[in-house]
Amino acid sequence: MAGSPTARRRRLSIELKKLREQSALTCAQVGQALDWSGSKVNRMETGSGRVQPSDIDALCRFYGTGDEMREFLKSLARQAKVRGWWQVHGSGVPEWFNIYIGLEQDASTFRQYQCEVLPGLMQTHAYASELHRTGAHMTTADIDRAVRVRMERQDMLSRPDAPEAWFVVNEGALRNVIGDRALMREQLERVLDAVRLPAVTLQVLPFDSGTYPTTGSFTMLGFPAPEDPDIVYRDGITDAIYLEGEHHVREYTRAFDGLRAAALSPQRSTHLIESISKEFAR
Repeated sequence: MAGSPTARRRRLSIELKKLREQSALTCAQVGQALDWSGSKVNRMETGSGRVQPSDIDALCRFYGTGDEMREFLKSLARQAKVRGWWQVHGSGVPEWFNIYIGLEQDASTFRQYQCEVLPGLMQTHAYASELHRTGAHMTTADIDRAVRVRMERQDMLSRPDAPEAWFVVNEGALRNVIGDRALMREQLERVLDAVRLPAVTLQVLPFDSGTYPTTGSFTMLGFPAPEDPDIVYRDGITDAIYLEGEHHVREYTRAFDGLRAAALSPQRSTHLIESISKEFAR
């Protein structure tokens, strides 16, 4: 079972929806039978509402599940209430991004395309700080919290059970000067350190790559349990979207494969990053 509170909440939602669909009932029908609103049932199945142990008891009696399933679901509900390590940083991490970090912590595969900036899991403290200072109206304290969380997230790439991480980065993200040239050289050296990790693969999409899928930046997370479907994540300035449907995952997988095919090989990508890093030293 996935380990973070976010992943447990997601798994609970999946299991509750599965039980209802096996009974061939709508949310409204379940709600009416239990003297609840249909929207309450829907909130439980989408993870947007807190699920109490008493709710689990009522649903399991109604669906006729066994004791083992009931206790499993109640355990998920209890553990979903635990705060993740990243949530102690408060307003430095917006709620919509809290959800993403929780999912990221349990991913077994990680695929990301970045077209404007370098991947957050490879950013230096100085680079990340500069992005936060210019990209949003945040207090100094909130910027410090946000950057601290980003630095701690990077540990996932070097842990023994690191996810298989594959990055495709547009050449423009390597050449776009964030801060100054000295900062960028330090940042590219950090990228080169990251690509030496066993679980990390990085390809650069060069300016002369020709036609390729134009999608904007996105991340795809895969999970070890077959019950937990892959998810596509895209964020903006004030919010994010999470796409879980089979159609969405299939099309983004196709787009990512197209980007990989158009990009330089990992070895040639490393050589290009080294070359650009030297340019910043002049």
